[in-house]
Amino acid sequence: MAIYKTFKDLDAWKESRKLVKSIYLATASFPKEEEFGIKLQMRRAAISVISNIAEGYGRQYKKESIQFMFMSKGSLNELEAQLTVSEDLNFLTDQAVNSLIEQIEVSRKLLSGYINYLEKAELK
Repeated sequence: MAIYKTFKDLDAWKESRKLVKSIYLATASFPKEEEFGIKLQMRRAAISVISNIAEGYGRQYKKESIQFMFMSKGSLNELEAQLTVSEDLNFLTDQAVNSLIEQIEVSRKLLSGYINYLEKAELK
């Protein structure tokens, strides 16, 4: 089994960190009136993914850790829905949305793998 010294060693965290940067760059050109609308919501959802991974990693009990990983997956779903709306409103192109959804899918798969690892691990 893999040994993770900090949450920063987790592939799910590393990939989700890349996603945060991509979301910030993609939303930079959103209309000014969206500063506190969908732009902020998307950025918060992306940050929520890596924040919950970090918090879950630091929890004492396996069940708590798994719960936080599922919250991260929920934030990925939220982000995907917001990307769809951004595309509908022509804030982002089809190509940009598809690229970001691919990144979301990578993070989602890595989180699922980590959840499976935690469920099988002999921890508290």
